[in-house]
Amino acid sequence: MSAPDPTDTYRQEAAELLEQLEQTLLDLEASPDNADLVDTAFRALHTIKGSGAMFGFDRVAAFTHHVETAFDLVRKGQLPASSKLIAIALAAKDQIRQLIEQPDAAAVDDAEAILRELRDLTAATAERGADPHRTASARPTWRLRFRLPPDAMAKGTNPLLLLDELRELGPCTVQADNSTVPPIEGLDPTECHVGWDVTFTSEQRRATIEQVFLFVRDDMQLELTQLEPDQAASPTATTAAPPQNTRAETHGGPDTNGIRVPAARLDELMDRVGELVIAQSRLKQVAATSGDTQVKSVAEEIERLALELRDSTMGARMVPISQLFSRFRRLVHDLSCELDKDITLITCGEETELDKTLIDRLADPMIHLIRNSIDHGIEAPQQRLAAGKPAQGHITLTARHLGHEVLISITDDGKGLDRARILERAEETGLLPAGAKPADSELFQLLFLPGFSTAREVTSLSGRGVGMDVVRRAIEALRGHIAITSSPNQATEITLHLPLTLAIIDGLLVRVGTGRYVIPLAAVEECVELTSADDARSHGHCFLNLRNSLVPFLRLRELFNVATEPEPYPKVVIVASGERRVGLVVDQVIGDHQTVIKSLSKLHANVATFSGATILGDGAVALILEVAHLVEHDQQHDRLQAVA
Repeated sequence: MSAPDPTDTYRQEAAELLEQLEQTLLDLEASPDNADLVDTAFRALHTIKGSGAMFGFDRVAAFTHHVETAFDLVRKGQLPASSKLIAIALAAKDQIRQLIEQPDAAAVDDAEAILRELRDLTAATAERGADPHRTASARPTWRLRFRLPPDAMAKGTNPLLLLDELRELGPCTVQADNSTVPPIEGLDPTECHVGWDVTFTSEQRRATIEQVFLFVRDDMQLELTQLEPDQAASPTATTAAPPQNTRAETHGGPDTNGIRVPAARLDELMDRVGELVIAQSRLKQVAATSGDTQVKSVAEEIERLALELRDSTMGARMVPISQLFSRFRRLVHDLSCELDKDITLITCGEETELDKTLIDRLADPMIHLIRNSIDHGIEAPQQRLAAGKPAQGHITLTARHLGHEVLISITDDGKGLDRARILERAEETGLLPAGAKPADSELFQLLFLPGFSTAREVTSLSGRGVGMDVVRRAIEALRGHIAITSSPNQATEITLHLPLTLAIIDGLLVRVGTGRYVIPLAAVEECVELTSADDARSHGHCFLNLRNSLVPFLRLRELFNVATEPEPYPKVVIVASGERRVGLVVDQVIGDHQTVIKSLSKLHANVATFSGATILGDGAVALILEVAHLVEHDQQHDRLQAVA
């Protein structure tokens, strides 16, 4: 297996640092006097710059150096962490990302404009003068003794660059420690044999100084001591003893409890586990027809191990939803400034875990929903004050588990949906008959129909309903569905109901005619028999009397145009989607089935009744029913009956 490309490693680590930098800058805007946030931003910029120079990203290093210098002034109290600086730094962060991802296509004009704004800001601050209280404080003196690992230079570490970075922290003296250099006949020129004893004066914190050795500190020897005033006056008075390995005593070192695994490898592992589950299903079927008890015992053991491996692999793909929510802080920040609205983002349930594939595919539809809430949901400050609300609006993102689903809610405390306007548009376009009185849950779903919009003016950002059909298709492609609730002049809440994973699910295997189908077990509430009395009453409207509650049902034989004779004792599988319950009439309930989801071909992309397919133990294919679509089909049937 070929070694990983160092530049790819840098790009990946830089992407994480840039994400951290963006969150830190947004926090810093709310707490401009927080020294820890300033240090965090500086360290992120410092690492991006230093690593960029090491891996050949010279333009990244040169550009980032100027931004790093500005934050060094902030640390020294010579430049305030103003909103203007934060805005420039956020633009610089975007430029750094572009320089890393597309170094040849990056716009030089954009970079120059950002640096020009930065120079103007720092020059204006220099004219006003530095903070006298900060500059008058005494700066401590540090003594740092370090020895790099023997293979440091072979791995690309240049000790001279490390010493240069230490000199940037403050005036220093450097003394080499040659006590371990071997005789010339035993010297390996590719190894680092020299240690260094550095004494310097700097107001930087211990963690910032140690950050210089970020990429080598895990294997090096490092000793950092703050000297007393009498020692600082004569820093060379002590003997330069060889440094001891203080790896266990360093602060803020990298976490060695985890390893970085490419998502593609996890996907490949999940595919292999899926094939194993299919093979295990075949073995289970063979064992069921075998009289050999040993075969049955082995089949049961393989089934147990396959299920444990499935759960472990799926667990490795689960990541906290905070990785998704954190992306929207910048979106809310920028749109608030653009629309001159005071809006803050609140997140709840960030520790909720979801399949990484789902998180990656949720970003775009959620961006559209949040833009809608900001643009058309939350009012301008003057309007909010006139309505008796606080001037600041809130967007709240919430995630929680509910059974085998994850519920993600986007809530705004704005003016709510205009029910009368939606009903008016529905009647104008013929979607509802005149005088219809649909429930809110049904009426609001019209917003997701193609081309449906209540906006009287189209803005450059969004329109309440414009493009919402794309959002619904994206969520349905993830086997999810959307629910909307709204209160006039108070709030609108959009809730995404999503499965935990897209790879392997627990399913209920049923038969309709000669075909076999899988119903996601998470949507199944119960199974009952369709009595002859209920069957006889189902003329036109099909309802099942279930414990004095009427539940509509669909005959899958009719829906799938099955030509064989019906079974004498059909079964009804009660499924739920949101607040709606529907019964699916099948010929036989076969039992539970570990379902490995396979995507349908492009030729079947528009067949909304099925969300995918799976391979059974005998090699046959079973289609997976899309419960949300079947529930919607039942609702459409009721609407047509009402019109008729």
